[in-house]
Amino acid sequence: MGAPWFQLRDLAKRHGIIARSSNYTLYGDMSQRMHAVIGQFAPEQEIYSIDETFLDLTGFNRDLIAYGQEIRQRVRQWVGIPVCVGIGSTKTLAKLANHCAKKSLVSHMAEGVCDLNELSRSELDKVYQDLTVGEVWGVGRKISARLESLGIENVRALRDSSPIWIKKEFNVVLARTVAELNGESCLALEDVPAPKQQIVSSRSFGQPVLTLEEMIEAIVSYVSRACEKLRRQGSATGAIQVFLLTNKHKPEEPQYSNAVTVKLLKPTADTFALSEAAIYGIRRIFKYGFAYKKAGVMLMDLMSEASVPVDLFDGLDPKTEKSKILMATLDEINAKMGRGTVRSAGEGLRKSWAMRSNNKSREFTTNWNELAVAK
Repeated sequence: MGAPWFQLRDLAKRHGIIARSSNYTLYGDMSQRMHAVIGQFAPEQEIYSIDETFLDLTGFNRDLIAYGQEIRQRVRQWVGIPVCVGIGSTKTLAKLANHCAKKSLVSHMAEGVCDLNELSRSELDKVYQDLTVGEVWGVGRKISARLESLGIENVRALRDSSPIWIKKEFNVVLARTVAELNGESCLALEDVPAPKQQIVSSRSFGQPVLTLEEMIEAIVSYVSRACEKLRRQGSATGAIQVFLLTNKHKPEEPQYSNAVTVKLLKPTADTFALSEAAIYGIRRIFKYGFAYKKAGVMLMDLMSEASVPVDLFDGLDPKTEKSKILMATLDEINAKMGRGTVRSAGEGLRKSWAMRSNNKSREFTTNWNELAVAK
């Protein structure tokens, strides 16, 4: 995982492996469809990630294992992808149950579904005993290693630990995890995802970038994508970081990486204003003589647009209102006609630096020209 493709190409060819390029448009659309179908099964839903969602089943007086099977079958029939369902009295236990469902660790339950509430204490002890502590939601590699050094090697040991001691030795977050493993809900369901605190837009180049002009095109393109996300969550940014790097997998070539943060006079969500700041930043760190593999931007110091401080001259600057109207129009057109229909000329036309996607699967659900045809 994470290995560069050129190192695996011959291996894939020998074993007849079919490799596909990333297809983010298809992934995003399938994710939205999946979440929409699952959301029909409960009044409260939290979309946690592109492929994970929580439902609140409190008060459901029915066989939840059968209900989980119904969810799986509906998603498979309507969306065409397999899912697993984990059921628990807390979010941490639901995540753990989902892992058990994927691995079929509770053999007497229906395939792809696990309800930890249906297990006795002794059955839970056996399941938790066989699960390493790193399988618990929020327990990363470093925390897992430290827990193991203290003799807490499996989920059962973590569950039976003292929350007070865990809080003292680690932090309050892990103490809440212990409480959740014991059935005490500490993490409420979020109806609306919290706004992101940072927004990153970055891609590897399809071919090495050697010139400042190409690098500027790429950076402006990344700014445009990041700003779409920024406006979608109703935020503005007070700073933008620009970064670039060469290919670390080619140590025989000259290596260089750098980043710079540009503070803004006033938080904004204007693509053109942020592009100008990003160009200023990339000019400061770009050096000729290197073959750049990747670059990107990070929007920082995010705040709600409604919270942007108003200064004495705001009402006197017609550019402020024009900017909002222009950005709203830009987003509306691109949402209706497709991303990139209207874009900044600074993004370039040829985009020779764009990420290669020669093996990309078709966009069956979002592109009229690539619809599946039944014969």
